[in-house]
Amino acid sequence: MSGIKGKSSQGTVGDGGAANAALESLPAEVATDSENRRVQPQRTSICLKPDSGRVVLKPFLPESEDKTQRILRGIVALSQERAAIDLGRVFAEFEGRHRDLEGLLSDSFRQVRHLLPEDYEPTWEHRLLIGAYFIGEYALESAALFNPSIVPHPDQSGVSKNSLRVVLSLRATGEGHISSIEFRCGMVDGEGNINIDPAAGYVTTATHITHQVYEKAMFRQKLLEIDVADSFTARIMDRLGPRFAMVDLEESIKAERAKTHAWGHGEEEIAEKIRWLAHSNYEIHFDRSVPLSQRIVFPVAPIERQGIEDARFVLFEEDSGKKIYYATYTAWDGDATIPQLLETSDFGRFRMSTLNGKGVRNKGMALFPRCIGGRYAMLSRMDSESMFLMYSDNVHFWHDAIPLAKPVHSWELNKIGNCGSPVETPEGWLVLTHGVGPMRKYCIGAMLLDLDDPSIVIGRLREPLIEPMGNEREGYVPNVVYTCGFMVHAGRVIIPYAMSDYATTVATVDLEELLAALR
Repeated sequence: MSGIKGKSSQGTVGDGGAANAALESLPAEVATDSENRRVQPQRTSICLKPDSGRVVLKPFLPESEDKTQRILRGIVALSQERAAIDLGRVFAEFEGRHRDLEGLLSDSFRQVRHLLPEDYEPTWEHRLLIGAYFIGEYALESAALFNPSIVPHPDQSGVSKNSLRVVLSLRATGEGHISSIEFRCGMVDGEGNINIDPAAGYVTTATHITHQVYEKAMFRQKLLEIDVADSFTARIMDRLGPRFAMVDLEESIKAERAKTHAWGHGEEEIAEKIRWLAHSNYEIHFDRSVPLSQRIVFPVAPIERQGIEDARFVLFEEDSGKKIYYATYTAWDGDATIPQLLETSDFGRFRMSTLNGKGVRNKGMALFPRCIGGRYAMLSRMDSESMFLMYSDNVHFWHDAIPLAKPVHSWELNKIGNCGSPVETPEGWLVLTHGVGPMRKYCIGAMLLDLDDPSIVIGRLREPLIEPMGNEREGYVPNVVYTCGFMVHAGRVIIPYAMSDYATTVATVDLEELLAALR
């Protein structure tokens, strides 16, 4: 199938208070800002809109166990003939909308099997029909398909010279504002033109979900970060070996419960916090036969129950030459936003972990694509207003932040932040920014940082690089353009971006023209 082609149209600080004080010391106008010179992006005709026909099956459990039991009794009471008729209708209506519907219904049945009598063995028809009553379709992108990032595809086999196969990640949002991560594949040719492949058929959530084997030393450190470090916690942790699994943790909690005579609400609350942390670190796997555009990274952990938001993917190269994809994202549980880290080498197996430390407050973390001076580096916005730079010896822990840039120009006076990971160029680290100005209008800007010392701002655009125009202004959140990651290829800056938190398009910019404006 032909894809969607893009045709051109013309001082270290330790807390927020100190950080803000340091930012106040920055000059109102950065001396190295570029002159009032507008760089002209070339917008493409690409438009990826939300499709309500892309659905996954999501567990649907009643609010009470009594109601669940009532439904189960009703299904069990159905005759074999009636169960077969009803199940036949389910397959007739839904089999063409999902891969392996039988397997999905069986998985659903297993979630409620414990509520049935142990000596009751349902027929195949009753088993699958029970599964159908406790599952429902969820249109994961019915509301929006937005906030993209772009990275090179892990498989470049068969790609013509000077072209590059790419992976586009997208935030899909459906009913209840629950967000997940989708993917599209595409190609950028030797002239910087981009082509996005159409999404393939079904959509599929992870085939396997497992909790990580935890390193006790790191787990203890993470417990300290969430203020769970009393003697009760120590006794639970002391029973565990240097590496432990979720089952080991549950056994230790169970042993402590049996030993503690006055187990009460306080102990149960601490135990739940320990479980919460463990559940926040997990892995998901997809069957290799599932095309990438069908794989959906859907919320799994309790901290993600309301969504996985704004994943900023980057292809990271370690000092050894080994490459791995990282993505920082925001987990939302309905009350609080929590920064998380995703790791993958092939987009088939994903590892999710907590980000920790006083430096990772707020949203919008973006890793540099390599270490600088032997340390990881990351952009952040810990005060919800300005940009900061952080360094760390451990990609999971971030403590101190260096003020980098505060709102200066009229189109960004409300707040600024990054638009994904910096991209290395011969002139410096190219960073796209977002700024919020009058009428809550979001624009995309750019700055250039020194390669050896990214705390030095070489240049910064005075005017937006991309601002919402025409139909880009209409959507779920009007007057917003926003991206979570860009790349450079064939002398062009490839910028996928969201239009008013609704749909996604792509623009390109001549790299040398942009660098000249920044210089």
